[in-house]
Amino acid sequence: VVVFPFTGVGCNSVEKKIYVHLNYTVPCVRLLNATHQIGCQSSLSGNVGVLHVLESEDNLDWVLSKGPNPPYLVILEAALFTRSIMMKLKNGSNRVAGVAVVAPNTNPTEPFSPYTTCPNENTGVYTEKYDPAYAHCNVTVWNPLGNGLAYEEFDFPIFSLKDDNDTQVIRQCFLDHNQVVNGSAPQYPLCAMQLYSHMSAVTDTATCMRRNDINFSISPEGVCDPLGDSNVWASSRPINTTQKGHKNSENVIIAAARLDSRSFFFDIAPGAQSSVTGFVSLLAAAHALRNATQEAPPNRTILYTFFQGETFDYIGSSRMVYDMENNQFAVDLDNVHSVLEVGQVGLRSDSQLWLHSDPVSRRNSSVNDELIENLQVASKDLNVTVNQPQASQPLPPSSFQRFLRARPIPGIVIEDHQSVFTNRYYESMYDNAEYLNISYPSNLTADEQLEHITETATVPFTLSPPTVTRMLYSLLIKSNNSWFQEIIPSEFMSRLSEWTYKLFYLLRSSEPTFLVQYLLANLTGTVVNVTKEDCQHQREDDKDKESHHLYHYMWVQGSVPPNGTQRESFCVRSTVHLSKALSPAFDPLKEYTSTEYSTWTESRWKTIKGRIFLVASHELEMLTLGVGVGVLVTSLLLTYLISSKADILFSSGREPTNATY
Repeated sequence: VVVFPFTGVGCNSVEKKIYVHLNYTVPCVRLLNATHQIGCQSSLSGNVGVLHVLESEDNLDWVLSKGPNPPYLVILEAALFTRSIMMKLKNGSNRVAGVAVVAPNTNPTEPFSPYTTCPNENTGVYTEKYDPAYAHCNVTVWNPLGNGLAYEEFDFPIFSLKDDNDTQVIRQCFLDHNQVVNGSAPQYPLCAMQLYSHMSAVTDTATCMRRNDINFSISPEGVCDPLGDSNVWASSRPINTTQKGHKNSENVIIAAARLDSRSFFFDIAPGAQSSVTGFVSLLAAAHALRNATQEAPPNRTILYTFFQGETFDYIGSSRMVYDMENNQFAVDLDNVHSVLEVGQVGLRSDSQLWLHSDPVSRRNSSVNDELIENLQVASKDLNVTVNQPQASQPLPPSSFQRFLRARPIPGIVIEDHQSVFTNRYYESMYDNAEYLNISYPSNLTADEQLEHITETATVPFTLSPPTVTRMLYSLLIKSNNSWFQEIIPSEFMSRLSEWTYKLFYLLRSSEPTFLVQYLLANLTGTVVNVTKEDCQHQREDDKDKESHHLYHYMWVQGSVPPNGTQRESFCVRSTVHLSKALSPAFDPLKEYTSTEYSTWTESRWKTIKGRIFLVASHELEMLTLGVGVGVLVTSLLLTYLISSKADILFSSGREPTNATY
């Protein structure tokens, strides 16, 4: 009993002496769809390999054939994380235990996009049924830099490591124990690494969803989850959200942008140009139009819409179209006049904007011409160059394609590219603040950086540089700042991050959804003088029975007065709402092999970690095992002999039975 409390301490100290745990490890995870699986995983007990720092592609022979101590766990600098090298490692995977990529502190000079060359090619409008000439990017390959790595399957773990103290320890361990000198193999002990990222789901979505339904225990655990989140939307004038379906008096223009992004590695997807530039521009436009639309309401209602999950076969937009078709949304497709989508708009001083439209539906509609003409007139006031692509140019990958897939609705997609993407890091971890040239003087405090108007925020079409610079800082640098703290409820403070924002699409109400919901409410809503209780009960007062059909009320923290210590909280009334961004293939259809809707799921996992340690030679391990077995057998034999002779070895003289005391 006395020894027991110290047992764990002793084991823990021994464990710390053996292993060095890595603090910042971000894995590649497994995703599945109707036909196959992609991504990476380790074995159940983790993959172990001798460390090898790859110096160049020519050095691969040591890993794939020459090295005498396989399997190897390969350390790659970012410049060597290419399709050529990764596919060679994949093909020689019997000698490869895993890969760790050192994420650089600055972006590489070479372009990098792990996405495909034709994003969402099978779920857009251009199919064999609509217009085969435009299908599969036959006319325009939108992302020619895409190497498709994010859509490969690897049977070993691949981690991203932050270039900090951990990677210095790894490099030093390699130099001390594993470095090859003059072609001769290093001597034991060798430095090794173990990576844990075992994935529960296998094969495809139909298989994993079926296994989710098999319950053999009291507390069953699923193996995968459908990718799902929420769309965020608001209207320029109130719409009754309780009554679903067609509204006789409504004629809406959908102003849309997408919220999500992804990269090869889970949770490192800043999406600066691919997503943030678009939805920040739309948020700024909604803010600029707030007073104008309230003072002089336009003939048509503007529906500001922010879609989630567009990276994965248009999850958010396809769900909204499905709900509109089935009277499950506040309006239906008959209420939609047109769609105006803001895509990648660059936010650079030399950017040009291109107005893309669908050449097929444009043949029978004059509305597109009207939209283009109005945008060209508006661009002159903003001193922005606006152009049109060639008439035969199809739409780029966009949420608008899912509306066109349902019916020929007029629409325009605003982009910073005429044909191929100008984004050199599309859907990668390098599509970040640095890529947008967002930087701050080193002597500024966090609050001063928040207010510092960068060059990126002053390009002509950002409308409100102070608001834009705040949003860019909050979304790409640090969300846990004084402005965001003011516009959210106190119970959500823990969701703000000290680090770069991530836009990876997950099965939950993700940070992008949460923050854009409150941003949109703050930028388009009105502060109302109601109590906290009434605000949280979605009403103006205890007699109000109608407002909750039209508005959404949010009680937010507010700011601390200059001479005060307590925040002055208040209530914001807005038309901001959330709607499902879950593929109809899962709910309600349960068609896990659907070709019409997204079927992407994400595998579940239990442990994600990495550690390094020294490993002895196989011969020494066998010798140690043999000695251990010998000691065990000897101890058992001695125990048996002693036990069998115990009455002799441990006997003592017996006293006579008639002894008295």
